[in-house]
Amino acid sequence: MYNEKVIDHAKNPRNQGELDNADAVGEFSNPDCGDSTIIYLKVRDNVIIDIKFDTFGCAAAVASSSILTEMVKGKSLEEALKITEEMVAQELGGLPEHKMHCSLIGIDALKDAIKNYRS
Repeated sequence: MYNEKVIDHAKNPRNQGELDNADAVGEFSNPDCGDSTIIYLKVRDNVIIDIKFDTFGCAAAVASSSILTEMVKGKSLEEALKITEEMVAQELGGLPEHKMHCSLIGIDALKDAIKNYRS
């Protein structure tokens, strides 16, 4: 069901864990599937210099959050907000259609973290 890249990110997630002294934290939970993600950000001069995550859910949710952190590290907050679920799935080499919602959980947690950072 999953390709090798998805399996690799699910088994060996990058940037997983809590970030000490985070500048912002964002959370999102999907009530339909029960998956949830917490995103921790360090921001300097409007650029994400470090990012970590904790995802509680299926392999696709963990892999999506893992690849998302790699995609946005070093990007401005505005660039990070332009990341879509399709971009995350494409970066993973594809997700099964019934798992596409998993790529949105991390994005929504990231948007929440950026909103919290800005307020």
